[in-house]
Amino acid sequence: MPAEDHFINRGLLKVKVNDFLSRELRRAGYAGVDLQKTPLGMRVVVYAARPGMVIGRRGTTVRELTETLEHDFGLEAPQIEVSEVEVPELNGTIMAERLAQRLERGDHFRRAAYGVLRRIIGAGAQGVEISIAGKLTSRRARYQTFRSGFVAKTGEPIRKSVSHGIAYAILKPGILGVQVRIMLPDIVAPDRPVIIEKEIAIEAESTPDEAAIEITEEELPIEEAPSLEEFTEETAEPVTTPPEPESSAEPVPESIPETPPEPVPEKPVPPEEKPAEKTPKPKAKPKAKPVKEKKPEKPKPKAKKKAEPKEKVEKPKPKAKPKAKAKTAKKADSAKPKKSDKKTASKSTKKTTKK
Repeated sequence: MPAEDHFINRGLLKVKVNDFLSRELRRAGYAGVDLQKTPLGMRVVVYAARPGMVIGRRGTTVRELTETLEHDFGLEAPQIEVSEVEVPELNGTIMAERLAQRLERGDHFRRAAYGVLRRIIGAGAQGVEISIAGKLTSRRARYQTFRSGFVAKTGEPIRKSVSHGIAYAILKPGILGVQVRIMLPDIVAPDRPVIIEKEIAIEAESTPDEAAIEITEEELPIEEAPSLEEFTEETAEPVTTPPEPESSAEPVPESIPETPPEPVPEKPVPPEEKPAEKTPKPKAKPKAKPVKEKKPEKPKPKAKKKAEPKEKVEKPKPKAKPKAKAKTAKKADSAKPKKSDKKTASKSTKKTTKK
């Protein structure tokens, strides 16, 4: 068999085993599998968030898996080892499976996606990208993406620093595909600068270290102190008391005679001095003040005399005219026949003629 076929067949075998274990160990938080060929047989390392569910009660689940792997997939003496995932929130496969389970329970896709995203960011991931595709809210399929932080998409970082996982949620409208990408923490992208801090050691002045100084205790011989008697006999000198002063033989008088007061000498009175005559000081001549030129005074405007009020001349009132004309006019009006009177008169004449 050529080398190319060998590696292709090995890769296909790993894919088949991975699909089988993902279906069987879905509830156990299956995270992946690793196949290693050994002289004793094929070593199968299963990564899961709950290793107890992979092993089963008294190892029943592990025995069933070994039999299926040996008979169905042709593995020689498979030996299954279970490894626990320390931080399941940083594994894309586990978080994608959890999101698919929440969608199958009936949670809204936005609420479920944001809940998973917060848990991943809380675990310390640099970035997360979650995409859900399928019939989300209508009959037509579409996809929705939720992002947070930085996630690499191409190059070498996508192999080493990105955890990728895919899961499927089976619902009544159809199947929803879930894809989760997690940028692992403590990984530096190649396109981002890194500042390296160097510690500079400062040499201090040469001082003896405290640890280097050794304190040695020597036991000195204790000499006995001399007794008090020996000390006084050898060194001390005899103490001499000072002689007392001799008392005077003269008797002290009982009363002291009073001494007469000394006369106070009178002060000589100085002769009265006549006040010196004051010499009048010569008066200083008054300085001549500069004569200011007087400006010609402007003539003040004469106050206008108030006009004396003119005496009011009473005009004679016109005499009332006789009202003779008004009366004559009224008489003339009365003498003229009115139109209405004319009409009545004509009617009366017509009636007389008819008769």
